[in-house]
Amino acid sequence: MNVAPRIFQPQFLYPKFWPTWLGIGLIWLVTYLPYRARTTAGSLLGMLGYYIATQRRHVVDVNFRLCFPEMKDAARNQLIRKTFRSTGISLIETAVVWLRDPAEFRHLVTVSGLENLKRAQDEGRGVILLGMHLGTLDFCGAVLSTYIGFDVMYRRNKNELLEMIMTRGRVKNYPKAIQRDDVRAVVKRLKQGQIVWYGPDQDYGSKHSVFAPFFATEAASITALGRIARMTGSPLVPFSHHRKADSTGYEIVLGEPLENYPGEDKVENATRINQIVEKAIERSPEQYWWIHRRFKTQPDGKKRLY
Repeated sequence: MNVAPRIFQPQFLYPKFWPTWLGIGLIWLVTYLPYRARTTAGSLLGMLGYYIATQRRHVVDVNFRLCFPEMKDAARNQLIRKTFRSTGISLIETAVVWLRDPAEFRHLVTVSGLENLKRAQDEGRGVILLGMHLGTLDFCGAVLSTYIGFDVMYRRNKNELLEMIMTRGRVKNYPKAIQRDDVRAVVKRLKQGQIVWYGPDQDYGSKHSVFAPFFATEAASITALGRIARMTGSPLVPFSHHRKADSTGYEIVLGEPLENYPGEDKVENATRINQIVEKAIERSPEQYWWIHRRFKTQPDGKKRLY
């Protein structure tokens, strides 16, 4: 399942990779700073992105206009800035668990509801860890994996050097890493009794999707999660994670397994999942991965939003 290269390639010494090496070196140094210093560095990186990545800033602005249409311009602009700061912090946090041992950071993370996940696994079936793309995903996911192992899903990075580093991190931190479109592998692992993280909250196109409300706008929402749950009999345990408001660390919350899921109606299933994601976002809206074009896919006849 881990199909990406893990071994250093001679081509990584070519000049086209030099900027990547420079960035990796700088971030490696930052990962050894104290927690608050890492957060400050990430925030500064995020603000740099705010000014440079104008297309992504446009994506975030459109997402906020669609999800929170009643929000005033001043409040929305402030939230956009906070979102970019959070995104920069997320990049540093991800590098920390790629390059260091996640177990070193247990003291920063409060885990609630671990018994829910263990109880679901003790039933003898695989468990779907219902994930969402909050910015703390990589950091908190890696720390959680030091308590109980689970498989993750991923999308390959176009930069081969970064992909090698990311793959090494996944292999180090998780039992298996499954490409996001490999549903067959997900089903196989669940039938083997494994826990698999699955994030259904992004736009994967119109195929195998239905349109269901996400905040104030209909969003293409995948139906594969319901099919997988029905095929395997695996319970869904919601998994959310945030930076604490007092900047003292992180909180992971593992909820009770969903009851009566999936139902027969695909739109109702998707709406229920979207509502769980919404509830997690509402706690700290700036910590969600708003740079993703969540409303890229539109019903036939509607114009593109980005």
